[in-house]
Amino acid sequence: MIFFVTGTDTDSGKTQVAAALLYKARTRYGLKTVGVKPIASGCTRTAYGLRNADALMLMEQSSLKLDYEKVNPFAFEPAIAPHVAATDAGIELSPEGVLARLDLTQYSMADFCLVEGAGGWRLPLGNNRYLSETVVALAMPVIIVVGMKLGCLNHAVMTEELIYADGLQVAGWVANRAQPDMARFEENLASLKQMMQSPFLGTIPHIPGADVAEMAEHLDLAPLLQSP
Repeated sequence: MIFFVTGTDTDSGKTQVAAALLYKARTRYGLKTVGVKPIASGCTRTAYGLRNADALMLMEQSSLKLDYEKVNPFAFEPAIAPHVAATDAGIELSPEGVLARLDLTQYSMADFCLVEGAGGWRLPLGNNRYLSETVVALAMPVIIVVGMKLGCLNHAVMTEELIYADGLQVAGWVANRAQPDMARFEENLASLKQMMQSPFLGTIPHIPGADVAEMAEHLDLAPLLQSP
């Protein structure tokens, strides 16, 4: 099973939710897991090369151990839009180029694989191309992480509609309370449950430190494990 994880915006909490899903699949269901982040900006320069905190978090929850370059093939140091960082680095990003760098043979060795995007569904790669085109080419079902804050209702519904319009399955969505002070949280959550068409995978409360094991307790993997 390979799923793509997208968010309603940059700070929706995709990585923490993806890590929690991997943790639960590994510890509760005994599945062989792997997490991948093809494109990442805001990386840190180390003795081993550029390293991204999100990619490292996914690797920590992966029972299938891959070389870093297999997990995060496009790593950029500046914390800016990846297509801008790529241009500065003299690298051309394209859906085909991303696809070519994904080691699908290795990923398929896992029972449960998550490929995390960067930003939202229409992450630009430059030249009017988008990362979503790579997801469409692979026909990956998508998990949406909704960062619960003012404006998320519109962002969540539009994201789901775009994914369906691209001909893909939405495997489920997660409400992540990244902002603890969101006004009228329960009413907004109830509205989302009425408006979203895809399966609801759970609500993650605000957890200081984003403890992955604690977050996993609030997630329901059943709809994902039942996916074809």
